[in-house]
Amino acid sequence: MAAPISEFSWVGSERNFVDQLHIQTLKHITLGRFGGNSIAGQYKNEDGCLIWVDDEQGWEFVVLLDAHHSAESAELVMNQFIIYKEEIQKMLSLPYEQTLKRLEETILRMFQNEKFIDDCRKVKGETACFIALRIQKYLWWLSIGDCISFLFHPELAKLGQYQVNQRQFYEWVGQVNTFDQKVPCYSRGIRELRQGLNRILLTTDGLVECPNEPYTNPQDIYNELKGLPLNEGIMVLLKTIKEKKVRDSTTIISWDVNISCEVTNPSDEK
Repeated sequence: MAAPISEFSWVGSERNFVDQLHIQTLKHITLGRFGGNSIAGQYKNEDGCLIWVDDEQGWEFVVLLDAHHSAESAELVMNQFIIYKEEIQKMLSLPYEQTLKRLEETILRMFQNEKFIDDCRKVKGETACFIALRIQKYLWWLSIGDCISFLFHPELAKLGQYQVNQRQFYEWVGQVNTFDQKVPCYSRGIRELRQGLNRILLTTDGLVECPNEPYTNPQDIYNELKGLPLNEGIMVLLKTIKEKKVRDSTTIISWDVNISCEVTNPSDEK
């Protein structure tokens, strides 16, 4: 019998973590949450996340949400993933090359479902949404909006490469909805991981939009985490922005992946 998939989901309307630093783990994934400082005017949390992990088949599927105006759009998107859970998880159990070819079509079909689009028109506000799948030596991602993802590895750091996606400030799902347009706008990609230890980190924008800007440069995040266990490193990030009186809520999801198989290198490399 196959081992069960570990699952977790949360929306900030359930528990807001205002003035609270909170770290928890699901299998090898670290989730860090800080709801912002009430002294700076914060009183609610409109972030959300969904995490599925299958250790036996070797994949992690993560959704990160950052809503505004209310958490209703994040709740709606979360519920849509629950509706499609069986279909998506079944696809994740296919040979990885098939999964990577078919996942985008499934996600788009889910977001373009007529009932979902109609429900989006009725909610208050809209949400950014970042979806990531790590399977084998690949990181697949699809992004709507301004959530941020990083891939940290020494080889990439030497070349100044840290960030996976470019933030987009006029894309959302919800009351204002990119999937309610004739041509929806989103970003997606597949990144090959490097040999050795890769650290994947997804975050909402509170981390980089903090007063005094301690983490606007991805290299500073990389250096802060370097050499630290994930739980400790994420706590350092959250403590720093709390001390600097950030108002916006911050949700961070991070995990390490060790790749031992061959990866792509230039033909003239000795």
